[in-house]
Amino acid sequence: MFPETAAPLFSHAVLLKGLRRLSAHGGAGRLQARRHFVVSRCLTAKVPPARKPRERVHIPGLDKVSYGERMHIVPGLAKPVNPRWERDYKDPRFYISPSIQEMPLYKENPCYVYNQRTNALEGVLQALWLTKTKMISALPPHLLSLAENPVNQIPNQDERVQNAIKHARFWDTTEDRTSKEKYSNTLLFNLLHLCATLQSSHPAIGRRMFAEKYSLAATWKRGEDLLQIRGQNSLLHNSMDPLPVVSGKQEVADTADHVLETFYPVSPTIDLQKVHVYKELNSSGFRSDNPYPHAHTLYFLEEGDAGCVLRPDQFRAKMIMFSFGNALARAHTLYGTQPQPVLDQPITVQAVGTNGRIFQFLVFQLNTTDLSGDDGIKNQLWLEDDVELYDFAKVRPLIKKKQVKVPAGLAGYKPETFSKFLALYLHGAV
Repeated sequence: MFPETAAPLFSHAVLLKGLRRLSAHGGAGRLQARRHFVVSRCLTAKVPPARKPRERVHIPGLDKVSYGERMHIVPGLAKPVNPRWERDYKDPRFYISPSIQEMPLYKENPCYVYNQRTNALEGVLQALWLTKTKMISALPPHLLSLAENPVNQIPNQDERVQNAIKHARFWDTTEDRTSKEKYSNTLLFNLLHLCATLQSSHPAIGRRMFAEKYSLAATWKRGEDLLQIRGQNSLLHNSMDPLPVVSGKQEVADTADHVLETFYPVSPTIDLQKVHVYKELNSSGFRSDNPYPHAHTLYFLEEGDAGCVLRPDQFRAKMIMFSFGNALARAHTLYGTQPQPVLDQPITVQAVGTNGRIFQFLVFQLNTTDLSGDDGIKNQLWLEDDVELYDFAKVRPLIKKKQVKVPAGLAGYKPETFSKFLALYLHGAV
């Protein structure tokens, strides 16, 4: 009755034509969106194109006839342009910021700002150029000798330091593995607490205090560029007494022969925030009558800011810049903001950085505030980087091919690392 091979109801060309018509009217898009059963609509819907603002043409001497006086819309008449209604009170919900050029602090010459989240491309090399500093890749020998004297050591020092590490890595958590952000902070405070036990034999330690969340601001000129360091570092150790000078007058005078290393063609201000609205500030972050005006040691944590984790070289550059900023702010307080070729009494600031296992130590000495040119006296920096406190701290042993490669617990403790930490802490108290 019916043929075995019936003709198709729609030909191939008719079917394609119908699909194109659906696509033109959005039908195919709706069909495609319905196929994504586990995807929200915001991922499948098309974003409407941005509406272009209508260009208003103003002809001098010709006024538009609007329906403003009639108080209702009249077809054919133009829409009235009403002046902006200004409130007689401040409402932050409807505040409109003025343009940059209209702000009171706007200046034509830009300022390059370094803050605690700046990721300097050239790292330490860029920080040395910005601060006009000569670097020595070791800590001063007479400073390290402070911790070698048995009088300056803690009773059962190695055992107590290892217990501090175990407390930070194993005992101070209910989880299987402690986060780096937590154990690095715990370890730093444990080591500082151990060092503070020497206060009975070194009374000068009691003339110090810790400060957090203080805001630093220091401004200087380097060449033709105006630079400024602003922001907060994690922890600052303040003191009533300044740190002693590390190098003598002859060593300071010899820095004039040092040639600063450049990184041309990269700009020295790369990755620094360029702003035109700024104020030239010089502030240590404390009041002028602060009884602890001298910065002793700055402590940095690699994981201190979860939103910005710097690489090791950039992390060391941050330590250098904030040590320099604290020293420069103090120099401006003592000697004024005018550039000084040579300071009568150089200012020394120390810094320690850690990620919970590897430590960075530096000592910065500010010899001059005349930083505009490359000649003359340079500042000095002693840096010792990537110093390991221990090799491994495993909750479970590392086993490969049925052999224990790393045992569980603390392994590879290095006591000389804590000796350097202790030497910087005791500097100025012995």
